[in-house]
Amino acid sequence: MKILFPMIAGVMTLVAAAAPAALLAQTYPVKTVRVVIPWPPGGTNDIVGRIVSQKLGEITGQQFVVDNRGGAAGSIGADVVAKAPPDGYTLMVHSATHVGNAHLYGKKLAYDTLKDFTGVSLLSAQPGALTVHPSMPVKTTQEFLNLARSRPGQVLYSSSGNGSAPHLQMALLMSMAKLNMIHVPYKGGAPQITALVAGEAQVSFATIGTVINQIKAGRLRALGVGAATRARALPDVPTIAESGVPGYEMNPWIGMFAPAGTPRPVIDRLNAEVSKILRMPDVVQRLEAQVLDPWISTVDEFNNRIRVDYDKYGKLIQMTGAKVE
Repeated sequence: MKILFPMIAGVMTLVAAAAPAALLAQTYPVKTVRVVIPWPPGGTNDIVGRIVSQKLGEITGQQFVVDNRGGAAGSIGADVVAKAPPDGYTLMVHSATHVGNAHLYGKKLAYDTLKDFTGVSLLSAQPGALTVHPSMPVKTTQEFLNLARSRPGQVLYSSSGNGSAPHLQMALLMSMAKLNMIHVPYKGGAPQITALVAGEAQVSFATIGTVINQIKAGRLRALGVGAATRARALPDVPTIAESGVPGYEMNPWIGMFAPAGTPRPVIDRLNAEVSKILRMPDVVQRLEAQVLDPWISTVDEFNNRIRVDYDKYGKLIQMTGAKVE
């Protein structure tokens, strides 16, 4: 009996410690939750954030209120979240730009991208396509690679800015396929695509949603998709990994974050509800209307993705010499 008493006491202590955590997960949230979107209204992050916030409100019976805090490629809003109490009542919906900013801005950021946040769940993918002006005599990724190698330093590629996803997607392709092309950065996705359609640049990586209409109209041609799997919007376009660059994968995402230290039961509850939301037919339909693919993940899968992409983006930004404009 002398041996059993300490064992029983230890078990009771563990049960007592687990009880508040379980109760927290069951009762959360008990008040309004603020969802910071560090971009202006109307953009992709805003659309995804509002869809998910609305559904979370319906499921939990509490309001999930969107708070747009745009500026500095999302770093202004991210700073607000980094300094918020880690109680589950301040969340953030941000893109993969979040991990790139750590390397673009460096010590200018007032927060630590890895230490001051925890990932809750991936929400959607923003698949990009290798897209060319129709004057380019190529119809496949492999044909494009052969052409670009035969014209070193002559092919111009547009992007939405230094360090942007299109810039880094192309930098990765150039590194893996050993290409030498000239980067022409524009201030935003719209001028990037306008330049490509006008023939000012011959090729670009572009979010499929920004070029799908131009592709359907024949003003641009999609050669390959940068994600690991084919995009729903372009099912006949193979991935770049399928098309001569094995292992190529760069798929910009949108995800939900919370301040570091937010109780794990709250994170797990949010992740479970978001996973349900991303399977709802009306949500899938609304995302697909924006040419976005729902991306369901566990908490650990998302946080691993954050760390992997943090390193990947860092290496690419260092390689390109990209700086904040």
